[in-house]
Amino acid sequence: MALIPVTILTGFLGSGKTTLLKHILTEQHGKKIAVIENEFGEENIDNDILVQDNQENIVQMSNGCICCTIRGDLVDALNELWEQRKNKKISFDRVVIETTGVANPGPVAQTFFMDDDVADHYVLDAVVTLVDAKHGQQQLTEHEEAQRQVGFADQIFITKTDLVSPVEVDALRTRLMHMNPRAPIQGISKGVVPLEAVLDLKGFNLNAKLDIDPHFLESEDHDHSTCGHDHSHDHHGHAGHTDRIQSFVFRSDKPFDHKKLEDFLGGILEVFGEKMLRYKGVLYVKGSNRKVVFQGVHQMMGSDLAGPWGAEPKQTRMVFIGIDLPKDTLLAGLEGCLV
Repeated sequence: MALIPVTILTGFLGSGKTTLLKHILTEQHGKKIAVIENEFGEENIDNDILVQDNQENIVQMSNGCICCTIRGDLVDALNELWEQRKNKKISFDRVVIETTGVANPGPVAQTFFMDDDVADHYVLDAVVTLVDAKHGQQQLTEHEEAQRQVGFADQIFITKTDLVSPVEVDALRTRLMHMNPRAPIQGISKGVVPLEAVLDLKGFNLNAKLDIDPHFLESEDHDHSTCGHDHSHDHHGHAGHTDRIQSFVFRSDKPFDHKKLEDFLGGILEVFGEKMLRYKGVLYVKGSNRKVVFQGVHQMMGSDLAGPWGAEPKQTRMVFIGIDLPKDTLLAGLEGCLV
């Protein structure tokens, strides 16, 4: 039986998550979606759009979607949904989890790798983060939770862009891009996000495609073909912010020594794992004509062989997003693993 894809929807207080959820739960889109809504959220889904089911914490929607309010652990909620689906009491083919406005999405994401029952039935598709254009700058400056939400994101939406000037939107976009260069950023106003921009993003797939915003790399002053260059961009329009969540990119045309790299990554995960929010890479490894892809959340890292390099130039591309990471130490360590 195919695994059920799960989307984590996050964003700081007032970012527009409830608006998006209402759209997901009420539009006649033909999809069967189960929404797990945390009851401590800043605004619950309005009762007048719900059709109450006989289950206390599961609400059936008029369009076939369902909404589940967590009254305990996330694992329990997911397992309960699965049991009811297996017993044909409810029907759904995907899940959206709304985190609270001040939640760290990290532990939610880890649930899908740490709990065997959950991993047997569900697969994490992506973390989607909403950022309020009007209050986002202040929230990012004052609240580390808001920064973490951006750092974990596979897709970022800047909401309420109609309430601020284009210059302000661009400044916020630049800041977000420095914090997380691997997540596409899209501005939206007076409306909702198209479902196809939220679902089936495959942000947690192990594949040979590493999306690093090309404009992010364009703003650098030097040649990117040189190995080991730091592309964290603490300059160029960053408006003086010293965000704890920052990113850096490592690129090299030289191959890695597999054993050295494995030992080095194991060491940094042991020491800095909790500070490493998301990381992903396509690796050029000595002795292999195939790409090696890896990604991880905190200390949990997975890797696999991808397709052959073919005519494509062999080049390692890695991006790390984390909290107060010792950038120079990590870059030097990675360079020390090259042949």
